[in-house]
Amino acid sequence: PTADHQPAPRFGVDSGVFRDRTESLMPDGNAGTPLQIDGLSCVRGDRVLFSGLVFGVDDGELLRVEGRNGSGKTTLLRALAGLLLPESGEIRWQGESIRKLREEYSRHLLYLGHLNGIKGDLTAVENLRIAAVLDGFELSEQRAWEVLGEIGLRGHEDLPSKHLSQGQKRRVALARLLANAARLWILDEPFTALDVAAVELLQDVIRRHIEHGGMAVVTTHQEVAMLGEQTRTVTLGRDHA
Repeated sequence: PTADHQPAPRFGVDSGVFRDRTESLMPDGNAGTPLQIDGLSCVRGDRVLFSGLVFGVDDGELLRVEGRNGSGKTTLLRALAGLLLPESGEIRWQGESIRKLREEYSRHLLYLGHLNGIKGDLTAVENLRIAAVLDGFELSEQRAWEVLGEIGLRGHEDLPSKHLSQGQKRRVALARLLANAARLWILDEPFTALDVAAVELLQDVIRRHIEHGGMAVVTTHQEVAMLGEQTRTVTLGRDHA
């Protein structure tokens, strides 16, 4: 990867103290809503999950997607991440269809799904560095150790991931949030398997991302204190036409 793909300075947690990033994710001169969803419909088998969905996500905003089980929350997030095609409607980034933008859109995106996506035979450091390559940038071994320490895995960085607890494996996956400079985070149940301290840490990570002009779309079954006025909600399982 070229220097253009190096991640911007991030913030992290060290002994409970945040270190601010040195630059904001807010683009200069950007008027309008970066992520726009227009008339989106998704179908599973012969069942319509949702239809006519219309909303947008602005810089410095978190969108919480809620709904009963089976209402299509994960399907919606996968569609927003470009991992599946909707039945109808359009997803636009900066006014352009993400189907046309493809890799250009993915450069601004970080998607975390239900599964941690880590290899059990690899250490936490190795998993994080491989994830960085897949995300399109190079992460030094030293920075990988730093990030894993910040996310609460100090002392476990060089253990094969198969020996970690479920909560520790989840932290390895979530470490991508500290290593990656993506503007748009799409997070499907990110608080799963985390203890109280890790939930509070992750809330702070998301909050600081939003404060620095980032964007996030999140699903969660847990009652967590999110971002107050910066949080909006889309509820699936009702008519959005």
